[in-house]
Amino acid sequence: MSSTATGTGSKSEQAYAAVKARIVDGSYSPGYRLVLGRIADDLGVSVVPVREAIRRLEAEGLVSFERNVGATVAGIDPTEYLYTMQTLSILEGAATALSSPLIGAADIARARAVNEQMRACLEDFDPVRFTRLNRDFHGILFENCPNPHILDLVHRGWDRLASLRASTFRFVPGRARESVREHDALLQLIASGAAADDVERAARLHRSTTLDAYLALTGTDTAADHSADHSKETP
Repeated sequence: MSSTATGTGSKSEQAYAAVKARIVDGSYSPGYRLVLGRIADDLGVSVVPVREAIRRLEAEGLVSFERNVGATVAGIDPTEYLYTMQTLSILEGAATALSSPLIGAADIARARAVNEQMRACLEDFDPVRFTRLNRDFHGILFENCPNPHILDLVHRGWDRLASLRASTFRFVPGRARESVREHDALLQLIASGAAADDVERAARLHRSTTLDAYLALTGTDTAADHSADHSKETP
């Protein structure tokens, strides 16, 4: 896993990007102890920029400090997962709706190609790869969002959920197949020039349905109440 922090930006920025990437892709899983000296050696930098990077990641909620342990990769409890997914469904729905008038034929084609890779992934299911492709797919749809504040919050939401989401589809593989079909419908909606409100509802419901499947599986009491909150939003 050794790599030198090179390229543009300060060493602190490079260390931040490197550690964050490893948390997001699951290389550093929840509970993983972040030993500053070891990471510094691995990245070819001093401990100072690594310490600064860890502080930034703590502020973002990706890292926590425990007494007698030090910095560890933060996990996500069911309640936090619920609230974060609810928030992300609203934010991503808005970002996708704002992006939709700016999504051209080339973007639609790219998104369809990614969704076909996701469909192929179902045959010999790899939940980690499926989740990575899922993020690529949605990124194509919301990256044109002209509001940088909403876009930043969407990215933060995805990053915060990344470690748990790597296993979410492992728990509910049937949801993965439904998700691919819903992607097709969402793309058709955008390609047809549907109203922003319709795009937003579809994108929000798509996210909420994944949340409901996970909560139902884990027996979380709020699953039924949450379903009732948006059951009337089906476009």
